[in-house]
This record gives sequence, C-alpha cells and structure tokens, in this order.
Amino acid sequence: MSKYKIPEQTRIGHVHLKVSNLQRSLDFYCGLLGFELMQLYGDQAAFISAGGYHHHIGLNTWQSKDAPPAPEYAPGLFHTAILYPQRKDLAVAVQRLIDAKYAITGAADHGVSEAIYLDDPDKNGVELYWDRPQTEWPRNEDGGIDMYTHGLNMEGLLALAH
Repeated sequence: MSKYKIPEQTRIGHVHLKVSNLQRSLDFYCGLLGFELMQLYGDQAAFISAGGYHHHIGLNTWQSKDAPPAPEYAPGLFHTAILYPQRKDLAVAVQRLIDAKYAITGAADHGVSEAIYLDDPDKNGVELYWDRPQTEWPRNEDGGIDMYTHGLNMEGLLALAH
C-alpha cells in the first residue's frame, strides 16, 4: 500500500441524508438546531447551512419518502457530527433541546471534545460537539492523542447557556 496522504487542508464539505418526511426534517434541522434553509427542490429536497455556505446538509426523499428508519444494526452512517465554534454555542444548543423536551441519547467528554448525542426524526445519529483547543488535548507518552470517553459535566456546560 502506498504512503499517499490526503492533503492536510482537506475537509468534509457536507452530508446528504435520505429522510422520510422533508418538512419534519426541516423542522428539526432548521427549527430546532438553527440551520438556515438555502434552497428547496420542490417538496423532495432541501439544502441547509450554517453561516450562508451553499449547504452543509442536504436532505432528500428521492428514495425514502414515508419509509421507516433504517435498521439500527445495518451498515450505514453512524452519525453526522456538527462542530460548534465555542463551548457556549454547544451549551445554547443543548439547552434548546432540553427546553423542547427533545430526547438526548448520550453525552460524553472525549478529552479533545465534549459531545451530545441524539437522533434526528428518521433515527439518523447526530453528534453536537465542540473541540477543546489542541493545546489542551490529552496526549500519551509518545505525544499522540489519547482520547477517552468519560461522563460529561452537563451542569458545567449548561451554566454557559444563560
């Protein structure tokens, strides 16, 4: 196998999700999480973003209109991770979920980040998180990243939401 390395500035540009009900997904991603609707393609697809980008998330019903969620134990996307710029931004998003009584399925401190886990209306996994500054990331003796999964200090996080 070659030692080719993808360019360091490469980024994941967007995710495109199959959904069963476009409006219900827009209510979740735009109404609850706060994404901006950039474009609708009739009643079958939508492109949404943060900050005016052409789209971070595509939603469509082309092959999935009114379909049940994919089986939990089948190959596919585990979750879409949405990176917030600051810890306070994550706190505000989590408080919105709590206020809306939206189910949170997990929360973790990974050392490099703090994360909240939930499912969208089609049971697609969603991670809401913020990264700690790289200078604070836990390291092993060789200098490599030493991520972990510990309980999240939810009270400390939510204190920033107010």
